[in-house]
Amino acid sequence: MNSSSTIPTSSSSSSSKNVFDIGNHLIKLIKIEPKISNKSGSVCFPPKPLLIGTPSESGVFPVLILLHGYLLYNSFYSQLIKHIASHGFIVVAPQLYIVTGPDANEEIKITADITNWLSKGLCHFLPSNVRPNLTKLGLAGHSRGGKVAFALALRKQVTSLKFSALIGIDPVDGMDKGKQTPPPVLNYVPQSFDLDHMAVMVIGSGLGEIKRNPLFPPCAPRGVNHRDFFNECQKPAIYFVVKDYGHLDMLDDETKGFRGNTTRCLCKNGESREPMRRFVGGIVIAFMKAYLEGNSRELMAIRDGSEILPLNMCFSCFSSMTKWMETID
Repeated sequence: MNSSSTIPTSSSSSSSKNVFDIGNHLIKLIKIEPKISNKSGSVCFPPKPLLIGTPSESGVFPVLILLHGYLLYNSFYSQLIKHIASHGFIVVAPQLYIVTGPDANEEIKITADITNWLSKGLCHFLPSNVRPNLTKLGLAGHSRGGKVAFALALRKQVTSLKFSALIGIDPVDGMDKGKQTPPPVLNYVPQSFDLDHMAVMVIGSGLGEIKRNPLFPPCAPRGVNHRDFFNECQKPAIYFVVKDYGHLDMLDDETKGFRGNTTRCLCKNGESREPMRRFVGGIVIAFMKAYLEGNSRELMAIRDGSEILPLNMCFSCFSSMTKWMETID
């Protein structure tokens, strides 16, 4: 079973080229449910439910797999998905589980299965005039989904497709150093991640490592958060830490239901979600354009300070990307 909806917003037809704004493409959100059997055999269904954001106009587009955070729904990322897709990307956001424990091994396996499914099944669910370019494939994950993304990129499971870009959105590897959830990804050896020269971007939240109140631990604790992930990345890699925004501030403005309500009370948050979500969407777009499409104009503009950001950063590191970006300019 699948359903789709076209998102005809006024900004969809905007001529703005700013990556932090909605792009020029009219997009569709498509929901796909897995099917145990298919009598005709003509359509291969995914192993898990998917939320796909895709341009609706004719074209061949790069693909980004986006993994949700711990106990969150993929639908909580709808606005972020639409933002990225409107700039000419197909975003595939699986629902890895509904309830799970601390062990992430099954999530890594499921993500590998979904990656392997893309070449067999994705084109059957896209608009008839849209084709995925699976030679330009990115992998992104938020929170525990960031851990899963790094684990898969580090080949803890085998995939038939090769990733060309890896993005950790406030990734978390457990409760604390020495309290990593299985399988541990961080090994606390600088520049030790063997990612076969894949470009990596890590985005951290300034408030993620701060407790909201004495009753709850921080959502992105020191020792297992963005800082530690970036420290183990080899070149080429980019790192941002966003000031005054929290671990869940890239989610939709409205996240309904019990789980949606908990996103407002478990983590220390910024004043609103829109600026952080626009920043995450825009920097992901700029990074994907640079590494998957060979167009580093927006990424260089952000580095040089000529692109207006929707928020304040407290840290950014481009030094390990400089030579690489010059080669694709």
